[in-house]
Amino acid sequence: MESQATLAVPDHAAEPLKAPPSGHGMPPDAVLRQRIAVEYRYDVHFTHGAFAAENRTLADVLAQDHGTGPHRVYVVVEEQVRDSWPGLVSDIRAYARAHAAQFSLAADPLIARGGEEAKNRPELVAQVQASLNDAGIDRHSYVLCIGGGALQDAVGFAAATAHRGVRMVRLPTTVLAQNDSGVGVKNAINAFGKKNFLGTFAPPFAVINDARFLETLPPRERVAGMSEAVKVALIRDAEFFGWLRRNSRALSAGDAGALQYLIRRCAELHLRHIGTSGDPFEFGSARPLDFGHWAAHRLESMTGYRLRHGEAVAIGMAIDTLYSELAGYLAPGTAGAVLGLLRDLGLPLWDEALREEDAVLRGLEEFREHLGGELTVTLLRGIGQGFEVHRMDERLVRRAIHQLDPARAA
Repeated sequence: MESQATLAVPDHAAEPLKAPPSGHGMPPDAVLRQRIAVEYRYDVHFTHGAFAAENRTLADVLAQDHGTGPHRVYVVVEEQVRDSWPGLVSDIRAYARAHAAQFSLAADPLIARGGEEAKNRPELVAQVQASLNDAGIDRHSYVLCIGGGALQDAVGFAAATAHRGVRMVRLPTTVLAQNDSGVGVKNAINAFGKKNFLGTFAPPFAVINDARFLETLPPRERVAGMSEAVKVALIRDAEFFGWLRRNSRALSAGDAGALQYLIRRCAELHLRHIGTSGDPFEFGSARPLDFGHWAAHRLESMTGYRLRHGEAVAIGMAIDTLYSELAGYLAPGTAGAVLGLLRDLGLPLWDEALREEDAVLRGLEEFREHLGGELTVTLLRGIGQGFEVHRMDERLVRRAIHQLDPARAA
């Protein structure tokens, strides 16, 4: 970290600054300028069977802290993951014993409900914070969260606000979390009827993507997570989009090899954006990785989160892709290829909530408010070519929604 403070003298000062007779004090119109540069590094690891005794991935992550071990770890496990892997808690305890030089359990693992409920219940954050206090977790300890993106968001928020930041190791267990939310720098919960209203920018200490946990995912959850791969391909990588089209049948069928490539490539593109955009903490108004999200966030709220995040993103991308074509930014017929890929993967293109068009359109103002500053929405000039606009023609948004309506197509 670099820190540099300088004293700025106003340009209009006619005389050099002189200290008062006492030798103390400062001119009333002086400015102390401070600039701080902080470097963050976190690695995303890909493995299989993270809690097998012979797998050193987690132990090596904890050993990155060269202080004296073992390192105290507080573990939070998503209830659904625990139920799908009944031996998981025993495996965690056994792993801690096998790697006692690096790993000491601070308490019994906390089992917590996941899904959007985790982000809608502020008491979960309070529970985790209280548990970290009771376990004596400090800034040289770790929080290890094993679960989907919503639980990672909530637990990450709790960890980021305990002691002003406790080291967080994410072990995401869904496609969406492994390829998108789990590898990013954001944590948040929902509040006041708004998505991600309370949260922090807090990079994880490390991310461990364990392919084993994907084996028990319900098909709906697996497919929903693929929407973020389509998103990043559309705005960043035309070649990846072509790969997704060629492999859509294998992906929809759950082919493990194809799914692992999708996750790794998507995570790579997300990390590249975070590392090279020049705005990883989103101080500006642009958020290209949120292509399709202004409508997605609104639809999630409108449906009481009946729609999975990835499903809502698929519908949001369909709207914004059609809008791009209707507005003349995208060549005719391109939207058909995008909608075809979403359909082939098994993602939805419609929900009855879209019939409440005025309510959907309020998502634009909520999106602007969440970003701050002026409205900035990412659209498409071509496959792999995202660009930004600051105004959306509501008439064209409604036409895009109408084109998705199966009742109008019939």
